Amino acid sequence: MNQNQHHDDEKLVHGYNRMLERVKEFLEKAVEEETPRVRQAIEYARDKAIELEELSREEAHKVADYLRRDIEDAASYLSSDEVQELKQWLRFDIQLIEERLADLFLSVADRATVEMLKFKEQLQSAERYHTGEITGPGTLECVSCGEHLHFHKTSRIPPCPKCHYTVFKRAAG
Repeated sequence: MNQNQHHDDEKLVHGYNRMLERVKEFLEKAVEEETPRVRQAIEYARDKAIELEELSREEAHKVADYLRRDIEDAASYLSSDEVQELKQWLRFDIQLIEERLADLFLSVADRATVEMLKFKEQLQSAERYHTGEITGPGTLECVSCGEHLHFHKTSRIPPCPKCHYTVFKRAAG
């Protein structure tokens, strides 16, 4: 990986984490009002990242899409009838995740659960993850060979190390 690509990856990972923090802040402020809107919170975080010039408009929209996907995926899992433990969704010991990021992600995902129940039918079809995208903590499964990729922190998704395929789904518990 060249120096520019590494810098770009760090920038997007930092952007993802900052936008997640802003979504949490937005939802905490909105809790006293009516039911919070996760999409509205993500849009707020995206616009703030653009305003503060942390990310370009294109990068902020891309990171917002990644963040929305991960939050909806977590909320869908948390709202399912088969929930046993969050670590099954993460597929590894939660203590391995940076504690601050885990708390932040779980806080947003939990608040998103109520809103996501409204969209449960839309969430039935699992969204695909692609090489080059940014994802939060958890385990992805290669749709070609079934290889598991474990993410302990926000990271760029690489090609499958086993078969080099570039499409993944969230690994089932």
